[in-house]
Amino acid sequence: MTDIQQRLQVLSTDYQNLQTELQNHVNSRQKLESQQQENKAVQKEFLGLDEDANIYKLVGPVLLKQEKTEAVLAVDGRLEYIEKEIKRIEKQIKDTEDKSDAVRAQIIQVQSETQPQG
Repeated sequence: MTDIQQRLQVLSTDYQNLQTELQNHVNSRQKLESQQQENKAVQKEFLGLDEDANIYKLVGPVLLKQEKTEAVLAVDGRLEYIEKEIKRIEKQIKDTEDKSDAVRAQIIQVQSETQPQG
């Protein structure tokens, strides 16, 4: 294999790995967004409840009674955590896209070097 072919093979493998990594990040973001929507729905339900309403939390196979303020704080905390995770994943997506674009540019450059000039 020529030097250029080897270089193209390495770049192509790098590009495929980056695309796989990007897809994994996108899947993670989708899961987080789904969790965020679920927690926002719970948060909205809490707004309509009386202060003395019974709230139960599923822990394993058991439902445990929970104070409303404690439940609200838990959901708010989860939402805050999810939002931070979404921002972190979006940064990873952008970084991976930038790396992928750079590798794609290198592939195009190597391919153009192999084309006959004329």
